[in-house]
Amino acid sequence: MNAYKNLLTAEQQTRLQALDIWHRTLQDRTLRMDCPDRYHEELLRQCDEMDRLGIITWQEWQELRREADQAYVQAIAGHDYH
Repeated sequence: MNAYKNLLTAEQQTRLQALDIWHRTLQDRTLRMDCPDRYHEELLRQCDEMDRLGIITWQEWQELRREADQAYVQAIAGHDYH
């Protein structure tokens, strides 16, 4: 059973955890509905922090920000209420 332990480096685990947190924030319907501006700011903050720490590439940073912007537009359009 220990054959699958420690297959990822610490760097890879950090990256996966950071991206998981970002995606959980992206899917946080309550935050998105209650305060779309704060929702968007948090997604962008997390993107910037991952970039600052060198966890993601510049292209990944752009993609995450673009996805955050699209989610924000949908949030302010009220897509969660339909």
